[in-house]
Amino acid sequence: MTRTLEWKVRMYLSEEDGTTRARMVLDTGTAKLTGRGTARCNPQDVDVPEIGDELAASRAMSDLARQLMRVADQDLEAVGAGSGNTVPAPYGWPSA
Repeated sequence: MTRTLEWKVRMYLSEEDGTTRARMVLDTGTAKLTGRGTARCNPQDVDVPEIGDELAASRAMSDLARQLMRVADQDLEAVGAGSGNTVPAPYGWPSA
């Protein structure tokens, strides 16, 4: 079976008073997931907005990845390949 899909991802960043917030929205065409991340500048540190953007964005991506993995795990369980096993079998790409 050959398939081609396009999933759209949008990243929204905002900064106010040394706090950067990121919201990342994944649209699969059939579902939407939203990841969120925050970064705060320590008052003793030099304020470099790009660093706050990078930290908040990476945290939003990480949040979104956890949600997507949770959905995949639920889908695996629905087809009988889920956590009912005592030792979960690896699937997909290794995380290393």
